[in-house]
Amino acid sequence: MKAEPEPERLVVQFEPRGANLDLLKCRDTEVAAVGRAGTGKTLAACWKLHLTAMKVPELQALMLRATHTSLTATTLITFQRKVAAAALKDGTVRWFGGSGKDPAAFRYANGSTILVAGGDRPEKFLSAELDRVFVDEAVEVTLDLHETLITRLRGQAPTYKQIILATNPAHPQHWIKQRADGGQMTMLTSSHRDNPAYVNRDGSYTQDGQEYMEKLDALTGVRRMRLRDGRWTAAEGVIYEEYDETVHLVDRFAVPAEWPRLWTVDFGFTNPFVCQWWAIDPDGRLVLYREIYMSRRTVDQHARDILDQVSVVEDDGTRVWTEPRPIAVVCDHDAEGRAVLSRELGLTTTAAHKAVKSGLQAGKTRLKAAGDGRPRMVFMRDTLVERDEVLADAKRPLCTAEEITSYVWAKPKESALSKPEPEEPLKVDDHGMDAMRYAVAELDLVGQTSVRSPAKATGRSSTAASRYGRSIASGGGAGHPGGR
Repeated sequence: MKAEPEPERLVVQFEPRGANLDLLKCRDTEVAAVGRAGTGKTLAACWKLHLTAMKVPELQALMLRATHTSLTATTLITFQRKVAAAALKDGTVRWFGGSGKDPAAFRYANGSTILVAGGDRPEKFLSAELDRVFVDEAVEVTLDLHETLITRLRGQAPTYKQIILATNPAHPQHWIKQRADGGQMTMLTSSHRDNPAYVNRDGSYTQDGQEYMEKLDALTGVRRMRLRDGRWTAAEGVIYEEYDETVHLVDRFAVPAEWPRLWTVDFGFTNPFVCQWWAIDPDGRLVLYREIYMSRRTVDQHARDILDQVSVVEDDGTRVWTEPRPIAVVCDHDAEGRAVLSRELGLTTTAAHKAVKSGLQAGKTRLKAAGDGRPRMVFMRDTLVERDEVLADAKRPLCTAEEITSYVWAKPKESALSKPEPEEPLKVDDHGMDAMRYAVAELDLVGQTSVRSPAKATGRSSTAASRYGRSIASGGGAGHPGGR
């Protein structure tokens, strides 16, 4: 009788080096794994979490990113495919997708659990008593959330308590760097030599490493300094110096149905096509709550994606809108793109007011705190309809909020025979910035007509273009769209 062949074994290899090895050994309560893009920080932190859960029975741990969507699109995939693959295959670890009562988690045969959650869903972990916490892309979370997580480090497993942050550098005043500089947190800085997938032991690049470095070498400005060079730095000549992610980047909330909506579009194919959904609150504040930021799709494809976000098709084929129609669809001056978009959406489009200097100044004004101490323009976290993996692989911005800190003035050209040219923005990774400028200009520069917002009881007013023929308060859609 023939013996049954042994089942194929899945072997997962991990070779920690340098700062990544130091991370595995570190027992300090707060530790930040910081460094250039592609140095293996996230992988090392995932391995530490997994190995501890395997070794320590009844461990209670948490894996977190700023939003649940960003966690499932990145960190969770790394953990499943590159760290826990063998354990998931042989049943040592099981994935639990969550329920109304219990959050999603990796459950280990020895009773250990690794909860997975986004910072935008704190109810999933705030009641937990944890032994370990891992926060990926930690520059995206607030100090308040970090300190809240520290209070959760009161698990009962027989091991030291620790919160691990993995991140690329950000601006020098970020709370992570300030906390490390103040001695409250241990910072371990990694380099590409610490990642064996990209650098051989003799210091030469692997094939994958060479290709990855070519992408980093192509970066410019502050993104190059942070992602390639690993520097905590602010952009030199940054335009929107008023922007502060701890102030202007807000958690998601349900937009009230009575708030008017404004859409702005910047066309692109090789470069990303951007469609931004803005809501206008009763005080005239602009709130970016959704966006398409996607390359290599045609305008008609984007139009279908836009309609899918705001409407549903009933059994009889009738399309029914599920949120208010926009007061305007403001577009870049691409006649063909506007014609296709208007035809497919069934909405009239408006050419953007494109005066750059006045538009930028209006944007800077909106980012400043007003009389109530709050800015007049904010951005929700996790606005993306879909992540563009092509842009992600190229280490380019994936949304408007990722453009704003590296949106800088171009260096003016000058010669002995002429005066310096006037300042203009550097035309690199500015597609969300252009669409944002269109929104601000449409409300603050075009027409300057004062109108009442539907929820206003105070009599204060916001501005909108008089050419709409109706006020924001009417809630009318752009161009009286047909029953599409």
